[in-house]
Amino acid sequence: MTEIMKDIPIKTSEKNAYLRYLTTTDLPDILELQTIVYKALEDKKRLATLAENEFRTILEGEPLMVGIFHEEKLIAFRAFLNPAADEEGLGRDIGLTEENYPEIIYSEISNVHPDYRGNHLQMKMGKFIMEKLDVSRFRYILATVAPGNIPSMKDKFALGMHIYKVKEKYGGKLRYVYCNDLELSDVQAQEQKEMNINDIDGQAKLMEVGYIGTGMKKSGDEWMVIYQK
Repeated sequence: MTEIMKDIPIKTSEKNAYLRYLTTTDLPDILELQTIVYKALEDKKRLATLAENEFRTILEGEPLMVGIFHEEKLIAFRAFLNPAADEEGLGRDIGLTEENYPEIIYSEISNVHPDYRGNHLQMKMGKFIMEKLDVSRFRYILATVAPGNIPSMKDKFALGMHIYKVKEKYGGKLRYVYCNDLELSDVQAQEQKEMNINDIDGQAKLMEVGYIGTGMKKSGDEWMVIYQK
């Protein structure tokens, strides 16, 4: 078995879970968990599932996929991917050019078993992988999230990622394009606006004039996305 890298407390259990890197031998468990997560979703458009060959490509590359196990069962996984040429076009979506491609890494997919939600497992896996990243090689961490997928949006903001674009991806699925530029210093925002998460056109117009999404908050029963420039 691959070496255990970190113990992970679980709220509802006296026994901790543990995190380790995943390999191709874990592929059946990965596919099974993805199916469980997908079936549990009310809105299936929120998850762009990966095929077996796509998972295999990730697992056979650099060690950029981790899983969390509880009582020897895979309960969560997260994969980053070093794309050869910005295959999903996320860099191009936010204005990066071909010379930036070697510095790009994708936060590709993360799944958490419905029974273990509320333990911040997605964020814990993301922070673990990011702490291990070779920052001399990678500058841009890119990801997509479906508007309304509140846990994944919170996760990306917690990892220092900001919204730079909203557009259709993956065959017509609406997605925010997030980026964390690891060389970008925090700049004091001169202007700030809050936009209802359901107002996609309004958010797109803000980004067209230079605003980026930097956070979110609850206002009554509605979620607001915070934009700054």
